[in-house]
Amino acid sequence: MPDYKKLQNGSDIRGIAIEGVANESVNLTPQIVEKLACAFCQWLKNKTDKKTYKFSVGCDSRLSGEELKQSVINGIASKGYEISDFGLASTPAMFMSTVLEGHNYDGAIMITASHLPFNRNGLKFFTRSGGLEKQEISEIIEIAESNESLYIDSRFNAKSVDFMSDYSAYLVEKIRIGINDKENYNKPLSGFKTIVDAGNGAGGFFAKKVLEPLGANTSGSQFLEPDGNFPNHIPNPEDKLAMQSISKATIDFGADLGIIFDTDVDRAGAVDKNGKEINRNRIIALLSSIVLEEHPGSAIVTDSITSDELADFIENKLGGVHHRYKRGYKNVINEAIRLNNEGKETHLAIETSGHGALKENYFLDDGAYLMAKILIKMANLRKQGKTIDALLSQLKEPLEAKEFRLNITDIEFKPYGNNIIEQLKAFSNIQEGFLPAKENYEGIRVSLSKELGGGWFLLRMSLHDPLMPLNIESNTLSGVKSIAKMLYEFLKQFKGLDLGGIESYIK
Repeated sequence: MPDYKKLQNGSDIRGIAIEGVANESVNLTPQIVEKLACAFCQWLKNKTDKKTYKFSVGCDSRLSGEELKQSVINGIASKGYEISDFGLASTPAMFMSTVLEGHNYDGAIMITASHLPFNRNGLKFFTRSGGLEKQEISEIIEIAESNESLYIDSRFNAKSVDFMSDYSAYLVEKIRIGINDKENYNKPLSGFKTIVDAGNGAGGFFAKKVLEPLGANTSGSQFLEPDGNFPNHIPNPEDKLAMQSISKATIDFGADLGIIFDTDVDRAGAVDKNGKEINRNRIIALLSSIVLEEHPGSAIVTDSITSDELADFIENKLGGVHHRYKRGYKNVINEAIRLNNEGKETHLAIETSGHGALKENYFLDDGAYLMAKILIKMANLRKQGKTIDALLSQLKEPLEAKEFRLNITDIEFKPYGNNIIEQLKAFSNIQEGFLPAKENYEGIRVSLSKELGGGWFLLRMSLHDPLMPLNIESNTLSGVKSIAKMLYEFLKQFKGLDLGGIESYIK
């Protein structure tokens, strides 16, 4: 019997779906996917106990997507429930199928592995309450493992539904209402050149079904065709080659805005008219500027590796509250929900990875919706003779920034890594010039005094892998190297930590 627990990746299912990479054997088979889909049905019935249910399924452009989608259809239909096939879809759209008027599916399954290599795939599950949490995925796995009779070796058909057109129309109307151009209400983006880089994932719809109906010129867009080989670049707004590609395309076309999505469109980045990247700290700053104009004083929840300069921008330039939390888009979103429940107004939860969620949109991490917000602001700024980059004019950025990924070679990697963090905390508390953060939810974050050159570092455990990411930023020349040298002297005592990356950097 397969070990389903090894397929759980936090609140997702992730695995190897096809051959093609050395030493990586398939562990996410059609049979396993069928049983997981069937188990999801049983899990939902256990929670709600309705007489009948209807489900939706979609996939991104991955090579294994169509086969696994049929397995989901088989698993759900074997329970006697209605199932609609959305075809190529985005992850946020799958959730929206549970709440958008005229649809109201009880559950939805998206087949995706985000930006991971072509041989990977996975499942994301949604109900009307949002994406399932880690514990809920564990419950589905227990159902799948405990009931072998769930699997039925037969094939079923699903009703084909063009939901992406309805979802796109929803975004189009949001943008029209937000811009409210009385002279050109239906095509408020007329005169704008706006291009999309979908990275051959599922995001091509945004150019054809959202931007063009609004009047934008999108003819400089690239890699809109779905291709699970991802032949041009990794569909990932954090990838340097991907961002260089959209930056070049934006400059070459003379676009007002370039937009880039990850494979399943739950993350996004952008490029301004000068080709300057709007991702990581800059995408957080831009959306914070928009949100805090609409909701003054709101808290903005970010992940742990955001810069000191971003915190200054949010709090001292925009008048918001910066709440730095753990890495992981679910962690960030759930923290924003928690703050709201405590009466602390919070309208934006966003990671440097490009995962961003707004209170006004179900706290759904939807890259397309974030871009809709930016487009609305861009059009309204034009009325004032300004461009979108004006919102970032007061954002300072670190002179240097570097991330090291330190592999843990010890078999018991979690306790080993946690011990390093605890010892570094004790060391930082007594080390002259080390200033540990007063509020810290992940690993250890330390600022350095001016006498040590300033800057900061954060050492944490990876969410799932046997490694420790180390982020360092500095505003002095060679400051990152100086901080790395100090940390190396402390970390070299831990023989189960691979410091090769730091060693080669500080030589």
